[in-house]
Amino acid sequence: MQPESLFLPGKIGAIPVANRIVMSPLTRARADMEGKQTALAVEYYRQRASAGLLITEATNISRQGRGYAFTPGIYTDEHVAAWRPVTDAVHDAGGRIVLQLWHVGRISHNSLQEHGNAPVAPSAIRAGQTTYTESGMQQPSQPRALRSDEIPGLIDEYRNAATRARLAGFDGVEVHSANCYLLEQFIRDSTNKRDDAYGGSVENRTRLTFEVARAVADIWGSDRVGVRLSPLTMSAGDTPLDSDPQGTYGYLADRLGTLGLAYLHCIEGQTRGDNAKDAFDFQALRRAFGGQYIANNGYDREKAIQAVKDGHADMVAFGRSFIANPDLPERLRLNAPLAVALPETFYGGGAPGYTDYLTLDQQTADLRGHRIW
Repeated sequence: MQPESLFLPGKIGAIPVANRIVMSPLTRARADMEGKQTALAVEYYRQRASAGLLITEATNISRQGRGYAFTPGIYTDEHVAAWRPVTDAVHDAGGRIVLQLWHVGRISHNSLQEHGNAPVAPSAIRAGQTTYTESGMQQPSQPRALRSDEIPGLIDEYRNAATRARLAGFDGVEVHSANCYLLEQFIRDSTNKRDDAYGGSVENRTRLTFEVARAVADIWGSDRVGVRLSPLTMSAGDTPLDSDPQGTYGYLADRLGTLGLAYLHCIEGQTRGDNAKDAFDFQALRRAFGGQYIANNGYDREKAIQAVKDGHADMVAFGRSFIANPDLPERLRLNAPLAVALPETFYGGGAPGYTDYLTLDQQTADLRGHRIW
């Protein structure tokens, strides 16, 4: 029997991969409050290095970009030094890892900002829901609109973060333009009411994501840069959809395609919701982009095998199942049972619910050790 394509090696852009299974970016909130990763993160990512590609948890490009307590950064020398053991451990285990570059925009709180400043956004529209601070869950603070003359500096912050990601030993970077954070706040006409070169028309609203991707590609080479999009997600900040998701994101995908990037990574539907393939043509985005495509959201073993086999996707990303199954590619290959993650340990804390989940081999050995003869 021929092995399924999902489990075969290949390349995504210039990055060689052992299989077509991606570990989706997963915020775990276990860095320190200065944004430095700890030894726990080294073990966490090493355990999951059998993924064809690891995409790190979203990582702040600047202090201003931070919107959740205990999330990592990549804008200081100390951040580089803290991430380097992670990339070394992954590479020693035979894996490949890219860093996701993140600015939360309006999904932040004054207490997380330098000097208690207001968060920034394309327009001064306050987000709903809550964000995670040192004091617990709080509603995001009222943001201020970024001035036009601040945007070149913002793009420079992405350049700095991308440069530091190289120094930290990553294999590439992913520009986080999804999940209702800053870049997506610019894309959607529901959160972007600007009247300058970054607001109004679809060309203007997609300009910042394009310019950031281009700037980062100048640092890395375009074939080591991906972009993540989520046309139908409203999960962060009660963020309304764009008035024309298909047209807006299709235009952006086409524009990004001119850069020759490594991949386009799409959340197909609502985060943690239905794939909603009937509500949006994600293959149209793939065709507009013209390059490799990572599919994400609601995939199980059979759906992932079929997606790669049929050419729907070049790789398939798994999120929560990677939390409780560090050896997920092997479990999927064997069609073995999957452990279920404990939601109460998703964010913050220490090793419990982070690095203490067992592989299939460890479970088997554990059972043998407790066998009564």
